[in-house]
Amino acid sequence: QVQLVESGGGLVQAGGSLRLSCQISGITASRVATGWHRQAPGKQREPVALITSGGRINYADSVKGRFTISRDNTKNTVYLQMNSLKPEDTAVYFCNVVVGSGYWGQGTQVTVSS
Repeated sequence: QVQLVESGGGLVQAGGSLRLSCQISGITASRVATGWHRQAPGKQREPVALITSGGRINYADSVKGRFTISRDNTKNTVYLQMNSLKPEDTAVYFCNVVVGSGYWGQGTQVTVSS
């Protein structure tokens, strides 16, 4: 059974940083693509970052240069380092594994105050 558990969200002032973690079980993270998405109130869920099994990385234009996705194969965990946070980054952040119909975590709230 594939399970994803996000953590690391919280309240931070604009310009601050947070690191989100996605602990994955039931599948080897290094063998699949893993992504981070976010959903702000009243808006659709949108992709933020993706790391493929081969290590190729893509970012949404809105976070390029500020966010960094990485993977620790020994811990089967994917991270999202978020720097220079802006109020518009406020959202629930979800990680997902791109395999089959896809698997999603429960999300972690990130709130950036101005």
